[in-house]
Amino acid sequence: MNPPDPSATEPAEPAEPTLPVGVGPWPGGPGAWPDDPRYDRELLANGDARNVVDPYRYWTMDAIVADLDTRRHAFHVAIENWQHDINIGSIVRSANAFLASEVHIIGKRRWNRRGAMVTDRYQHVRHHETVEAFTAWADAASLPVIAIDNVEGSLPLPAADLPEACVLLFGQEGPGLSPEALAAASGTVQIEQYGSTRSINASAAAAVVMYEWCRRWA
Repeated sequence: MNPPDPSATEPAEPAEPTLPVGVGPWPGGPGAWPDDPRYDRELLANGDARNVVDPYRYWTMDAIVADLDTRRHAFHVAIENWQHDINIGSIVRSANAFLASEVHIIGKRRWNRRGAMVTDRYQHVRHHETVEAFTAWADAASLPVIAIDNVEGSLPLPAADLPEACVLLFGQEGPGLSPEALAAASGTVQIEQYGSTRSINASAAAAVVMYEWCRRWA
């Protein structure tokens, strides 16, 4: 009998994490609640332990997303998902932290959300069945695709061009980007390393490149 396909069933979505840095009920009780539709009455009554920055405490999820949408950065993040890579969730979490415009999942629709720590609720995520479909979308949006992989011909990140409006394309842990994805890119970038390992973790690489984009453009 063949082993079960790990992507055949959607992993259980984790609950919003309970953190010690949360806040309790709004001081003063219901009579002191702010008269603002962005605030969630249940959170005002019971406290807010979500993993959000303090300015968004007690806000509804929809209000937070709407506010983020007014100031999202011009870069997008794309990730190939052929082997149900567990790093995808962590990359989505970093995309939220660095305020990416959108995250694009290429390949399998289901992806491991555990590493996202529920940040995908605040981050726009789009799915593309194939590299060709993703490339067609990027072309229509006039967004150059910058592949991140330490393959021959890659430019070191400090010397590479990272356009303000672009898509940062990441591969999977181990195999990296597929030949089709590399062919679709207008440029390829690698992260300089100084130890013995050939590559760094895919989610760590994504965070490094997103931070570099923000250093240049944010």
